[in-house]
This record gives sequence, C-alpha cells and structure tokens, in this order.
Amino acid sequence: MSNADLLRRSLAAVWHPCTQMKQHEHDLPLVPVVRGEGLWLYDADGRRYLDGISSWWVNLFGHCNPRINAALADQLGKLEHVILAGFTHEPVVQLSERLSALTGGALGHCFYASDGASATEIALKMSFHFWQNSGRPQKREFVALQGGYHGETVGALAVTDVAIFRDAYAPLIRAAHVVPSPDARQAADGESAADVARRAGAALESFLAANHERIAAFIVEPLVQGAAGMAMHDPEYLRLARALCDRYEVHLICDEIAVGCGRSGTFFAHEQAGIRPDFLCLSKGISGGYLPLSVVLTTDQVYAAFYDDATVRGFLHSHSYTGNALACRAALATLDIFAEDDVLVQNQARGDTLERLLRPLADHPQVRHFRRRGMILAFDVDADAGFGRRFYREALACELLLRPMGNTVYFMPPYILGDEDAAFLAAGAAAALEAALA
Repeated sequence: MSNADLLRRSLAAVWHPCTQMKQHEHDLPLVPVVRGEGLWLYDADGRRYLDGISSWWVNLFGHCNPRINAALADQLGKLEHVILAGFTHEPVVQLSERLSALTGGALGHCFYASDGASATEIALKMSFHFWQNSGRPQKREFVALQGGYHGETVGALAVTDVAIFRDAYAPLIRAAHVVPSPDARQAADGESAADVARRAGAALESFLAANHERIAAFIVEPLVQGAAGMAMHDPEYLRLARALCDRYEVHLICDEIAVGCGRSGTFFAHEQAGIRPDFLCLSKGISGGYLPLSVVLTTDQVYAAFYDDATVRGFLHSHSYTGNALACRAALATLDIFAEDDVLVQNQARGDTLERLLRPLADHPQVRHFRRRGMILAFDVDADAGFGRRFYREALACELLLRPMGNTVYFMPPYILGDEDAAFLAAGAAAALEAALA
C-alpha cells in the first residue's frame, strides 16, 4: 500500500477532528501512518517523523513501547472488557489504589470514563449533584478561566473559553462565569509571574465574594492552559484558588488531562502548589497513549454525599467502556515505568537539554514569550494568521510532527527523548521557523 492509496481512501471515508476537511485539498498535508516505533512515526512510503507533540499529548514512553505491549498482551489473554456496573476486575482496582496513593490518599474514589471531555463533565455533574444532595440546590453555576479549555461535549464547552469552540455552539451551551487568567504573558513591566497570579487571584476573590452562594465549582488547568496557547502561570495562583474555594465553600476542580502524568514536571501539576483539589481529572497520558481512558478522583466527603439507599441520590453517569480492563492494564504498565525508571528525575534533565537547545530561538526578532514548564516548551511568533499551517508543513519536511496552535509553537515530546533526538528536534524546529517566515 502506498501513501497515495491510503490518502485517497482516507479522504473519501474519514472525517478528521478539529479539521476543515477542504484544507486537505490544498494546503494542509494529511500524513498516512503505518507504523510507530519509539519517538518515530513512519508513513507508507517509509518516510519518518519525530513525534514532537506526543500525538496530541497522549504518548509518554514512545510508540509500541515493549513493556506496555507486553502488559497488554498478557491482559488480552485474561479479560478484554467487562461491564463495571455490578462487576469489577483487578486492573481497575489496582489502578484506583495506585492513583489514590499518588495523592497521599486525599483523593480516594475513582470514577472512570473514556475521554477527557467526559472526565470534566463528570466532575461538573458530581459537584452540581453534591450540592443538590447536600440541601443547597442554589449552588449550580460554575467559574472558569479566560482562555480555558476543558473539552468539546456540550457540558465541557460550558466551561471552555476558546472562541472557535464556544461560539460555534453557543445556543446549546449554559455558559459558565469567566474570570481573568493568571497567564504570565500578561505581566506588565516590572511584574513577575507571581504578581500576575496574585492579580488574577484578587479578581477571583472579588467574584466569589459576591457570588459564592450560587457557585458550585471553579475549574482550572493547573500551571498550563493548553488550548490557550500553552499559557503558563505561577503556582501561587493555585494556592490562592484553593484558599478562596475553602473560604467560600466552592469546589476546586483541577483539569490535569493535558498537564498531569508528569508533563508539568511533577506527576500531578497541582503538587507544585502544595494543594489538593476536590476533583482531579486525568486522561491523555494516563494509559501511556495506548487506549482511551479517563478518570475523576474525588474526596471522601464528596463520595459520602452520594452514598444512600435511594438510587436517585447516586451519581448518574455511565460509559459502555468505563474502566476497560485493557486500558487500565496499560495505565498500570505506565505507572510501573514511572516508578522503575525514575522518570520525573530523568525528565528534568531531558527538559533542561531541550530548553538549552531551543533557547537561541528566543532571540529571534519575531519570537515572543519563550517559556517552559516541565516537559512542555513553547513560544509565540509575530506573524500572519497563516503561519501555523506553514510551520506545520515545513516541520513535516524536516521529519518533525509539530503542530502549532495559531501562532504558538510548542513541544511536548515523549519521555524517551535522548540528547541526539533533542538536537534533531531543535534544529528542525529552527529550520521550519525560518522557512515559515520567509
């Protein structure tokens, strides 16, 4: 099978996500992938591409990782899936225990779904239903950050403040309240990222002081707002948000779908602020990038509010593949790699190397706000609206998968990036930048 044959068939049959399909006719390349190995993806004609964004932020330890493959092969011979309503199985029990242990037992109840948007929707519904069960039905509204993104189901769009998603479906959405982002790029002369965080915290305090009686929860992407263009903020904001949510009796939801599982430098991003949320949402990297899986962790207090003889007081949500055994086994293998390979320590060195190699780009006259948090690096480019697509094409020509968001170029490589790989990635990115701006 050739690239051309696979492309022709794909264009006739497959509708791709977040894509204007007509653009594939002229200026948006469609890449057929037949094989993955480690950092690399291979097309049908043998061309390779270094996966610099972990296939939309999901792959942690490389494609076709032998240890995860072996765990899945073992599980496949035992149990592929079973209904989780009224049944249970060892992989989902083990995964729940291990995730809870990673929170120090603070979040001891795991509710599973298949994707990130469903996880955030579950957290929102749980918060709403908690207050209903607690005799405070007036607490039914939500607060989100400017530029925040939490998924594209109708419920998740309610707390998403990215115009292209929000505006297209506005008539369907019960929109949340939006408060200023602590995005450090907003710093005035002489201001630090912590100063910006405190300014945004003061705005949140003002809002909650006036409206807390009707607010169920505040949802935030800790440390990095992904779809806002990798907008990064100081941990001080999370400390302030936690204290304000406690003071005004509002739940804190940490959406770590993009920034958890080591992406931000710690296993959970919120750890860097020394806090715990009331709800923690995980997806993407939780299964190592292998299978669809998401989970919401919550507290004993929340769980107890649903524990009752009456079915109507139970949490009413389900997915056919909730707690899928294969996905849970992939997640367990992923956690094993974290534990056995001292991944977080190794990632500090990997991130340092990549930052050093990319740092010269910060001096480019059209580059702004070079920044890093853990294994996420990004910069913004002063250019026309077509820059992102041009850069994507040029990066592919340099054997790189790098897909900007607007004019923000970002890097989220798998956690197996070696020094030579990092040098290849940095050199290719520099060449793609110059070509896209030419």
